Amino acid sequence: MTDENKPKLPMKLIVMVPLMFAMRKLDGDDPDIIFKLRCAYGSVQAFILIAVLYLYLVALNISKSKCANTKIYVGQAAQPFNPEPDKVKYTECYLGPYALSTALKLAGSTVFGIIMTCGLHWYKGMIIGLGMQSVMGPFNLLENAFAKAILMGGGTPADDGDEQTLRKRRIFGEKYRDEVSDKDEIVDGEGVPVKLGKQKPLKIEKEGKGSVSSFETLLLDTWDEGTEADIAPLMKALKKDNINFKTSANGWTPLMIMAAIGAKGSSDAIKKMKALGAKPTATDKEGWNALHWAAFHGSLDGAKSIMTVFDGMRLELYLVKDLEGKTALDHAEGEKNDDIASYLKTKIDSTISKDTDAEQEGIRKRKK
Repeated sequence: MTDENKPKLPMKLIVMVPLMFAMRKLDGDDPDIIFKLRCAYGSVQAFILIAVLYLYLVALNISKSKCANTKIYVGQAAQPFNPEPDKVKYTECYLGPYALSTALKLAGSTVFGIIMTCGLHWYKGMIIGLGMQSVMGPFNLLENAFAKAILMGGGTPADDGDEQTLRKRRIFGEKYRDEVSDKDEIVDGEGVPVKLGKQKPLKIEKEGKGSVSSFETLLLDTWDEGTEADIAPLMKALKKDNINFKTSANGWTPLMIMAAIGAKGSSDAIKKMKALGAKPTATDKEGWNALHWAAFHGSLDGAKSIMTVFDGMRLELYLVKDLEGKTALDHAEGEKNDDIASYLKTKIDSTISKDTDAEQEGIRKRKK
């Protein structure tokens, strides 16, 4: 359980209890005290409204940034008497919409609180609310994780559109897909349990030339660049003795990466890889072969190249199951890569049809 989700006594409670007793001692009929309380309350709430408006603009900026569709898992507050204190429930959501909805909820609750406090003072003459909110207003604002992260942490994290920056900031105390463990319970926005599938490989941050081999660095750089990758440096570095090289952390091969990135020239590159002796049957540490990679990441050209260049039907690459028991077709369907799923189904159905025809032809010959 992370520190953010552990039950703890709110700091504002330590301030609020003695403050309540102090407010009760104020003379509600003294015009001077009433005037000072109104000024204090008005000043504090004006500051809070400006801060909330700023937070909304930040959230709007995040919702329009490249990070908007980053999937995050936001932990729900733990209960003091939780029978499973180590099990935390996380809500699966997307950064942009979640940031915007959080800012709007904060704005709504702030305005509602001001209306309630002013209404009770105007119609009932209550001054305790003015005094309490003059002091507690900032505490209430900073109790919101988003407000605290932005106001106390240095502005918007979406300026650079970099997931690495987001991970450092943790504006909601969130987790990312690779950080979710088996002890975490994942639900969607409506509280329905979510079963997480296989995660996409993440960009690996290289700390220096000494951390991995120069060839591995080149391989990982090519993966990081994705569809925009310049594959020429990698292809120039490939030789027969490193064509089936596997990365130290995950066991990725050049063929797996080339099949998945969908970069310009990748289909021709796969043909050259075959000539160098690339093995399409090789699997990474998750049990994925090159066809799994292409199917999961939506590279139709990669899938076609693996199946045609390496005669994937003969090698039965489509039948290989990973450590989760999933085939390439399972991943294509799970990721809604319908073009790849349709292609694989057609290939499989065609093979089954040919095998059936051949079997029937053999039966007819034997009868003769």
